[in-house]
Amino acid sequence: MSLFGAYSISEVGKDVAGVAGNIFAFGLFVSPIPTFGRIIRNGSTEMFSGLPYFYTLLNCLICLWYGTPLISPDNLLVATVNSIGAAFQLIYIILFLMYAEKARKVRMIGLLLAVLGIFVIILVGSLQIDDSEMRRMFVGFLSCASLISMFASPLFIIVCFSFPRYPSM
Repeated sequence: MSLFGAYSISEVGKDVAGVAGNIFAFGLFVSPIPTFGRIIRNGSTEMFSGLPYFYTLLNCLICLWYGTPLISPDNLLVATVNSIGAAFQLIYIILFLMYAEKARKVRMIGLLLAVLGIFVIILVGSLQIDDSEMRRMFVGFLSCASLISMFASPLFIIVCFSFPRYPSM
């Protein structure tokens, strides 16, 4: 009997890809640590934007929801890595709020409430779909859309800073 006798090649491949994906995702989740070290050391958020952390939080929450047995059975790796990612993003947002100026804090708290509100709407809305396959496709589509926005958000920040608001004469 082979080492993988009880498992099909696709199951083993899925697990290997899942573990590799979790390792890479964990690397992405810890990558802002030097930035937050600088924020804490300087006592200010300086010119850093908090938007990527909100996009990533929303993505992690949606992907976490997708990985639960109510939506997509047998996706424990998706649920675990995104729960860890959501915890990291909440910590980053809290740290950002602690060191942001007052006007910026108000906007950031509003964004946090908006992200949590959007997630609750997605959660409750998806539970209204009776067909489990349709529910999985709906949440999966939203998961893909949030993943794209998460990776596009730093590009949005670059574009905002690269092009001045007022044309020069």
